[in-house]
Amino acid sequence: MPANKTGSSPKKKSRRLRLIVIAVVLLLLGGTGFGTYWSISTVRASFPETTGSLQLKGLSDPVQVKRDGHGIPQIYGDSPEDLFRAQGFVQAQDRFWEMDVRRHMTAGRLSEMFGSGQVETDAFLRTMGWRRVAQKEYDTKLSPETKKYLRAYSDGVNAYLKDHEGKALSVEYAALGFENDGYKPEKWTPVDSVAWLKAMAWDLRGNMQEEVDRALASSRLSAKQIEELYPSYPYSRNKPIVQGGALDETTDEFDPKATSTGGTGSAGAAGTVNGANGAAQGLQSQLTSMSKTLEKVPALLGPNGSGIGSNSWVVSGRHTTTGKPLLANDPHLAPQLPSVWYQMGLHCNQVTSKCPFDTAGYTFSGMPGVVIGHNQDISWGMTNLGADVSDLYLEKVTASHYLYDGKQVPFRSREETIKVAGGKSRTITVRSTNNGPIVSDRDEELTNVGKSAPVGSGADDVAPDRGDGYAVALKWTALSPSNSMDAVFGLNRARNFDDFRKAARDFAVPAQNLIYADTKGNIGYQAPGRIPVRNEGDGRYPAPGWDSRYRWSKFIPQSALPWEYNPDRGYIVTANQAVIDEKKYPYLLTDDWGYGARSQRITDLIESKIKDGGKISTDDMQSLQTDNSSEIAKVLTPYLLKINVKDPFVRDAQKLLEGWDYTQDADSAAAAYFNAVWRNTLMLAFGEKMPKELRVKGQCLRVRPAEDSGPLEDLDGNTRLVRECGTRDADQAQPDGGDRWYEVVRKIIKEPGNDWWKTAGTRNQPGAANRDELLAEAMKDARSELTAKLGKNINTWSWGRLHRLTLKNQTLGTEGPGVVQWMLNRGPWDLAGGEAAVNATGWNAAGGYDVTWVPSMRMVVNLDNFDKSRWINLTGASGHAYNAHYTDQTEKWAKGELLPWAFSKTAVDKSTDDQLALTP
Repeated sequence: MPANKTGSSPKKKSRRLRLIVIAVVLLLLGGTGFGTYWSISTVRASFPETTGSLQLKGLSDPVQVKRDGHGIPQIYGDSPEDLFRAQGFVQAQDRFWEMDVRRHMTAGRLSEMFGSGQVETDAFLRTMGWRRVAQKEYDTKLSPETKKYLRAYSDGVNAYLKDHEGKALSVEYAALGFENDGYKPEKWTPVDSVAWLKAMAWDLRGNMQEEVDRALASSRLSAKQIEELYPSYPYSRNKPIVQGGALDETTDEFDPKATSTGGTGSAGAAGTVNGANGAAQGLQSQLTSMSKTLEKVPALLGPNGSGIGSNSWVVSGRHTTTGKPLLANDPHLAPQLPSVWYQMGLHCNQVTSKCPFDTAGYTFSGMPGVVIGHNQDISWGMTNLGADVSDLYLEKVTASHYLYDGKQVPFRSREETIKVAGGKSRTITVRSTNNGPIVSDRDEELTNVGKSAPVGSGADDVAPDRGDGYAVALKWTALSPSNSMDAVFGLNRARNFDDFRKAARDFAVPAQNLIYADTKGNIGYQAPGRIPVRNEGDGRYPAPGWDSRYRWSKFIPQSALPWEYNPDRGYIVTANQAVIDEKKYPYLLTDDWGYGARSQRITDLIESKIKDGGKISTDDMQSLQTDNSSEIAKVLTPYLLKINVKDPFVRDAQKLLEGWDYTQDADSAAAAYFNAVWRNTLMLAFGEKMPKELRVKGQCLRVRPAEDSGPLEDLDGNTRLVRECGTRDADQAQPDGGDRWYEVVRKIIKEPGNDWWKTAGTRNQPGAANRDELLAEAMKDARSELTAKLGKNINTWSWGRLHRLTLKNQTLGTEGPGVVQWMLNRGPWDLAGGEAAVNATGWNAAGGYDVTWVPSMRMVVNLDNFDKSRWINLTGASGHAYNAHYTDQTEKWAKGELLPWAFSKTAVDKSTDDQLALTP
């Protein structure tokens, strides 16, 4: 049977070929060097064979790969090894460039592909040693069964690599050949797959960025001001995930049916600020440089901070139209092309103890198994738990030793050689203390760092002489070997809640909220993860590494982590809010939760639907995922409408907010104006008072020097203000406008004289009621900004024109030649939704309105009939530019639509467009 190299209908094939022709013609007309090499055959060379028959060495029996009209594969085999070998082969067909970039990133070897520009990133990644940890996990932690599956997957990838190279792998390799001629991918290994979990854990690592930001903010803000910008979680308004239960502290067992008698809770923030007030130049310089280094590490999942998160919820059958549970999930991650997710089904032809897999859902290219989805008995979803699993430690060091409990201890050191495409190799020395690797070594400019550093708040805290500066070490749970990979396969074959919880115990990093539903009608939740217990401190600021009192004493026992099973309310919502009320739980999980704007909105909508016996349908679950309501608009808009605006130009814009329902639809002019007002309010009230390390790069202000408390003018009338420019990337800057800022503004909105409302021109006027003055200025600035961006006529304004998504291909789509970016990238799309909305198309208020994180996929699982479930991916199954399935789901995704999700063999056969037989 002839091979089909397109995997699509003739109609789709014709359309795609026209696009390719246009692209190639433009390349030729552009006179670029690419024009002599790039052709239709170059672009199409890597399209996978999706019909006919291919031999795959190592199979014990034939395997069937059935693809639907969107190229999504369902794999059928007689053994787990055959399934995972075929999974490796098929993912390499569609996504090998993505897989290759990922493994070079996790190993700190990007320079081998892309040259000297990646050396600093590689050095930082080598310092953390993700690949070394992954190797130890494979050697010492993973079960023999998991290793067998990983080897089978690798064999499948390598079988594909054996017969494909260069442009036959993907068009990106053709482009890479111009910069790195002779590059050839190495064979895939099981450790390449395990290491990907480290990248996932890095982007979901908890509060490290907040830890850095608080310390950096202390150069301009007092301890009191910083605490005001990090308010406590509003437990009374935004419900935690687990709303009952208690820990038996004698057995360390959490009982979801028990009644709490009160716990120690987390330490009060004000009492555990490790020297925030008056933070010194030494720590500032160290953390500023380290913060810049952190920004350079590829955020494959998304910018770490308030935007990282997800929605998931499950509703029991007594509240659904089906009589069985419905489960929804949409992880919020960085927009990528292709999407970080790859949809797939893995089915044993006969489910037995020897071949227990019948599962479908979302996978990671480069890793076997299904990460989120369902099997024939249960479904599960994930959101980021946000536990504080990393700490920064100040270290008093010499060239060869560090101080610990009054003694000089030698570093554990190793050398790493970074190979550089087109350049000389670079050798670095990695130094580690008993707290972890010295990450501040990765910036050569860390010299003359000041005279002192904040190290503790207790009266008996004595800091050693700082000398030339403290170093900064990173302690992080993911830098110790674990068996998280075992958990993936455990979830895939779980049959009930006990199996599910057993698998969750192996899910060490990243710590995720896991929700559950089964075909028997049960719903549940489990908080897993390796979460540290601290002897001293609360992880909110860098700790003194020389003092053993600040070491981690143990990890929270898995038996003690909160869970729920069939709660009386009949539903469970997880959206990065607090897991459990800190007053009811003795262990500190974190003080840096998401603030619950999304979770409470979901809860409120569920409650309104089931009130008086109402039922929730699959359509309702899908509709809820695209809820665009702005919670901060409900708080702020009434104050904006009370302001007496005399300028008719601004008044016209203010009128847009009259009668607005706070919905951020793509075509809404009111949403565009409100979000512009919100952004300008944040900049006036907070942004201009931030240190340069937190402001957007290139954003310059005239400010008073941090150490200067004198009058604004000297005796000669000369200003003492200096020009100071921001240094942070736009998607990482503050104030980012997330729901932490909702809480900050909510707390001061009824205080018109609060100091935060005072602008640079009025802050020296005690008691001045500046709130309305500042809001009026923000409304004026927003009107001017939108006039410049969208035009003078407010009738032409729309939120979507401001709030746009452009999908960029990994690496070459962001840093490659312009013509390559043009060929590989797609968009823009005008989007609805917004920051901390349920439809979380996030944007950073300090940086602008462009979309910086998205619901990277959406799914609704019907436990009554899996074939009536629905799903969608951000892009498509293929990683090949101009393949029919490169972005064929994006338009539907942008509209909030979902695709049918066939699961049973009958439904899969009915939806199959292409079928490929893989034979031994």
